[in-house]
Amino acid sequence: MIELDRQDFLLLTELQRDARQSIQQLATATGMSSTPCWKRVRDMEAAQIIRGYTALVDREKVGLGLCVIAELNLSHHNEEDVRQLENAFAACPEIVSCYSTTGQADYVIKVLVPDIQAYERFLHQTLFKLPGVAHVRSSVALKEVKSETRLPFRLPPPSEGRKRKAR
Repeated sequence: MIELDRQDFLLLTELQRDARQSIQQLATATGMSSTPCWKRVRDMEAAQIIRGYTALVDREKVGLGLCVIAELNLSHHNEEDVRQLENAFAACPEIVSCYSTTGQADYVIKVLVPDIQAYERFLHQTLFKLPGVAHVRSSVALKEVKSETRLPFRLPPPSEGRKRKAR
């Protein structure tokens, strides 16, 4: 386990902005030298703080024009059915995010498909067949106002020395 300091958050902010930067570019942007910069990035990768690197793709330009937010309620909440349901969510490529929630819905999912006909097929061929799903409420997104992948870091104030330690 790593206790992150200001330099780590600066590195993470830079990597979220552009993960294709070289170590030298990262070091320059964060005011570090290359070797400590590389070691910090490597340590954060090893600790799974940095889980991977990816490209941001415009969903509409690749034919995924419909975004649906669906709320699901379960008929029963036994451990085995919940595990099967969550595994099915994880295996379904159309479901791009899934949250177990409090409140009215047991789960809230975000589904990306080409059009409303594809969503109807997805409902009947996938969602309605999942174990324990009793009710689905769908909301079609009319416009994407904000879709951010970067985490909203608040940088700790500068301090003396390094406060990282391995656990």
